[in-house]
Amino acid sequence: MKKWQRSSGEEEGEGKGKGSEASTGIEMNVVSRDKVESMGSMEKLRFILDGVKSGNIVVLEGGLTAEEQMKLIELTMLEVDESFTGIEISGYPAKRGLLNLRRKTRLTIIGPAAKMKTIRKDKDLISAIISTT
Repeated sequence: MKKWQRSSGEEEGEGKGKGSEASTGIEMNVVSRDKVESMGSMEKLRFILDGVKSGNIVVLEGGLTAEEQMKLIELTMLEVDESFTGIEISGYPAKRGLLNLRRKTRLTIIGPAAKMKTIRKDKDLISAIISTT
């Protein structure tokens, strides 16, 4: 397996620790569908909110249900203050299934509202600007 180098010269897996931000970038946590599905709903929401409050971008394979998205927004609003301005959330919806009902999203990206702005979204592309300031 090839190791990549971080801008600070650290090799993959030798980072500064969970939730830390490199001096020249933003940490992005890509969470597998297996991990997402192994967590309970509140555990999942707390995991996401804690990551985003730390300044990280969280990408969930498998995404969230509509109810989980609503609950995440509710929890976020309770925690908004001077240092945490909220979240930006974007995702690809699931393909329509049985009885034309929508299931959970295929992919969800959540980031701090102060650092991430979705500028374009369609069925196959999400474009966002990520700010390091």
